[in-house]
Amino acid sequence: MTVTEKLSGYTTAARSAGRGAGAAALESGAALLEAVGLLVDEAVARVLLSDARVTSAADGERRLSSQTGTEDLADKVQRVVVLATPIVRRVARGAKFTRLPWAMLASSSVSVGITVRTGVREIQVLSSLIAHRIEQATGEPADHRLVEKVAVDLSLNPNRTPDLTDDRVRLVRLTRKWVLLGAFGRTTSKRAAKALAAADKLDGGDLAARWNALRHSSRPASIADGDA
Repeated sequence: MTVTEKLSGYTTAARSAGRGAGAAALESGAALLEAVGLLVDEAVARVLLSDARVTSAADGERRLSSQTGTEDLADKVQRVVVLATPIVRRVARGAKFTRLPWAMLASSSVSVGITVRTGVREIQVLSSLIAHRIEQATGEPADHRLVEKVAVDLSLNPNRTPDLTDDRVRLVRLTRKWVLLGAFGRTTSKRAAKALAAADKLDGGDLAARWNALRHSSRPASIADGDA
């Protein structure tokens, strides 16, 4: 059995034992989801308020390698960590009774903090590149909500074209991802390069046009998806 197959099995076991990191996050109430939403929203806002832009996938990877950029968000990162850590421990307690190796589960806030800080920094760098693509194509400032939605979509699945049939920012899925990876002491770094490459290929003009059409439609806006 390969390492990848083992990790896949461990993840399945943890989800089953703990009823899934996403389910645990939802059971904890709205506080964690709200904290993640506020963190992501401010992270993107800070990017858009800056004149500096990531101009390519290679540029984005260089910036990520610096391991800096979230210091101004420390209070909101800590809020997410405080709310997420008990959920990680709940998953870990459930996993005790499976074949999942106990040593692989990090029950401390340190692991969660690393995962969240890495994840939000990646969203910031992605947001900067997405904003650059839109601004270069339209000659106008990028819409905050559009940039945030596309950045989260690509962070979750770099291989899928961002879905602009609605304006939902998929915070539930992002929260689940961060909590589950925090439980394993892992980060989101492996997908970051793919997400940046996908962002580099975006048609900024098409994104803006489709977004404007959506915003002028009669569809009600929603803050976050309700997928478990």
